[in-house]
Amino acid sequence: MTSTTTVNGSDNTARMETAAKVVAENRSHIGIIFLALILTMLMSSLGQMIFSTALPTIVGELGGVDHMSWVISAFLLTQTIAMPVIGKLGDMIGRKGLFMMGIVLFMFGSILGAIAHSMNLLIAARAFQGFAGGTLMVSSQSILAEVVPARQRGKYMGIIGAVFGFSSVLGPVLGGWFTDGPGWRWGLWVNVPLGLIALAVTAVFLKLPRRSNVGRFDYLGATLLTVAASTLILTTTWGGTQYAWTSGTILTLIAVSAVAWALFIFTERRAANPLIPMHLFQTRNFVLTTVAGLILGIAMFGTMAYIPTYLQMVHSMSPTAAGLMMTPMMVGMLLMSIFVGQIISRTGKYRFYPVVGLLIMSVALYLLSTLESSTPLWQAGIYLFIMGFGLGTGMQVLVLIVQNSFPVVMVGTATAANNFFRQIGARSGPPSSARSSSKGCRIWQASASLPPSSRLRPPPRRPPPSSHSAWVRKGSRPSRSGL
Repeated sequence: MTSTTTVNGSDNTARMETAAKVVAENRSHIGIIFLALILTMLMSSLGQMIFSTALPTIVGELGGVDHMSWVISAFLLTQTIAMPVIGKLGDMIGRKGLFMMGIVLFMFGSILGAIAHSMNLLIAARAFQGFAGGTLMVSSQSILAEVVPARQRGKYMGIIGAVFGFSSVLGPVLGGWFTDGPGWRWGLWVNVPLGLIALAVTAVFLKLPRRSNVGRFDYLGATLLTVAASTLILTTTWGGTQYAWTSGTILTLIAVSAVAWALFIFTERRAANPLIPMHLFQTRNFVLTTVAGLILGIAMFGTMAYIPTYLQMVHSMSPTAAGLMMTPMMVGMLLMSIFVGQIISRTGKYRFYPVVGLLIMSVALYLLSTLESSTPLWQAGIYLFIMGFGLGTGMQVLVLIVQNSFPVVMVGTATAANNFFRQIGARSGPPSSARSSSKGCRIWQASASLPPSSRLRPPPRRPPPSSHSAWVRKGSRPSRSGL
């Protein structure tokens, strides 16, 4: 017992000394290193939904109306899968090389998509981007945990949270601007100079230790997790929309997902070096923050999916204008993320912020559920600001709690797992919101009782000329929604 305790104490001392050395080596360049991390987070989060308002134009140029939703879905699916894989590899072999690989892959995917001459090639490019985007999102947060002392992480995580929220809301608006202006391909070309800046800064200034490979990578666990997550996301996306819940396709996806999740848990319990160690779930902080992150993902992305549709259908706003109406939510999130981060760095206390944030979000969701056809825009804007206020209060604090609950050698795995389940919630939020929007039906029913001149009408949107025949064959306008 004494010898074991001595060994463990020596290991902990060595880890603390290594962590302190990394912080000291990067202290003089922390500002420019943080700029590189922010740029990569911006690239990853912008890429999620930047083409949501550009899909009809893309179809008009490339064709492939039946597959256009995969322009967004391919990115989101591979981004979610990449998170636990890269988080684990970062803990095993070091993060700098993986981070730089992610930047290069993201630029490659951007260039491939920008020169794409077919829908299939664009979808493949977006899949590359998505995997690289997941790599950048997890790596940037894990690298921050290595180069910044625990007491100072709050203010940096607050800024990262603000950038994530800002770019998630800005993505559709920026995509609409590129589409109406220089062209949708510039939504991809813009990543190249940003990536080159981040790559140069990382190569020159970031100093991280190389780790000896601890054990063999869990290939079986990674495969099972990929199958489980993919089928779960496709189930929540297609169920009740493209396929009935009782259809063979959906029932098969549910069965495959359930079996894959069960096999994944069974495998992880017995793996020598598991992708997501089950002992993480024995830590109370990890369980609570993961559940909170899952709920937060559903609420945030569900709101971002439902409200623009409400604004377009009820207030006859264009997609770009509806995206701009999400600005109050972005402002609330931006301000509170930075403010809470600063307070945490000064006081060192952060436990109650996620609780307060979730309570404020609950109030905001209730207020948003009361929107009617007669609700003025300023009132909807206030509700969205309250929603952003709650998100900014709690979102990045959850990641901070996870990182402070585990040693640096496990911070990548823990951060990635937490982000993974939040992304699962984020992928489930929009389709769930769309299916449960009976509020929209009541609004249109109320409108039908008004005089013809006062009835609600969506803004006229003609399809691009070259895709008009595809619209006619389909019998309706294709869906814009991704996952």
